[in-house]
Amino acid sequence: MTERVVAERVIRELHAARVRGDFAALCRLFADDGHFEIRGASADKPIAITAAGLAEFRPWLAMMVKVFRLTDYALLSLVIEWPRAAACWRADIYSKVTGVTVPTELVDLVELRGDKIVGYSEFFVPR
Repeated sequence: MTERVVAERVIRELHAARVRGDFAALCRLFADDGHFEIRGASADKPIAITAAGLAEFRPWLAMMVKVFRLTDYALLSLVIEWPRAAACWRADIYSKVTGVTVPTELVDLVELRGDKIVGYSEFFVPR
């Protein structure tokens, strides 16, 4: 399998797992020694999460799956320059805490080692 095919498959599996709320599938995509960060703005405050290693960011993934439901997902663009990929996408994100749905634009910067994510940075903003 070519590196481009691997990168595209991993990104599509990542997004599909997010939309399904599949915590186990999300965890399988990340390397144990990966780096994870999310930066963005919610309606009332900025959000910044950084974690090193699957053990450290597993609770963040669990929280994301538990609190947020994604609908109306669309992959807008995908750029792959092995071992990195950048995905621009959008989804409506429903918070189970607030009961509010926010249409959101997201950019994922992903670094791969084989078929595992070793670097993941997500940037988001309400649209």
